[in-house]
Amino acid sequence: MKKILICLFVLMIAVPAFALDGTQLLKQIDRNLNPESFEMYRKLINVEPDGRKKDFVLFSVKKGVDKIAALFLEPASERGRSTLRLGDNMWLYIPNVGKPIRITSLQSVIGGVFNNSDILQLDYAAEYDVVKVDESGSEYLLLLKAKNKTVAYDRLKMWADKNKKLPTKIECRTEADMLIKTLYFKQTKDFGGGTVRPSYIETDSPLYKDYKSVMIFAKIQKKDFKDEVFTLTFMPNIDSLRK
Repeated sequence: MKKILICLFVLMIAVPAFALDGTQLLKQIDRNLNPESFEMYRKLINVEPDGRKKDFVLFSVKKGVDKIAALFLEPASERGRSTLRLGDNMWLYIPNVGKPIRITSLQSVIGGVFNNSDILQLDYAAEYDVVKVDESGSEYLLLLKAKNKTVAYDRLKMWADKNKKLPTKIECRTEADMLIKTLYFKQTKDFGGGTVRPSYIETDSPLYKDYKSVMIFAKIQKKDFKDEVFTLTFMPNIDSLRK
């Protein structure tokens, strides 16, 4: 018996316990969702309790982990409007109004359940620290905490597919752990250039009973941009990037 115990002790020393690096896992999820710098087209749909829908088409460009801009292409009433996010700071440009105006992460330039933070999403690792990672069956569960008070959601619970390293569901919560909304990631698609990710994100919220919003990705393509693209003076000219 003594020999068996000694052998087991030796084996425990020789085979160190596997420690999952949550920060690296989250960064890998970010890169699997999007290239570091890219352009994309997507449609956002707000669905009201009575079934009425309002659609928006956006062209977006992103550089690094904290620069993203978006241009409204549809509907006609919104065409030419653009938004810019640099880290925690956001602006909205409206043609014929003058200089861009400041907006906040919890507001929404389109209404519905998606807020500006969802529409101008940065890398998750840029805004959140990984508090804990659990493994259950075919998924990871990452518990995330906002790096500062300016982040839209204080806590996230992210379920991610182990093999694909892609989110399947995210619960957005307050500091007191109250559920604000849930994001569901569906319909994985190959966008080319090594980007294989969900093409459909649906969200609902207990704060907006029977409302739903959907984000459908049509194109995601790696592309580099100059820093000047992500400035207030360039906001009226984002459409020039599509030519």
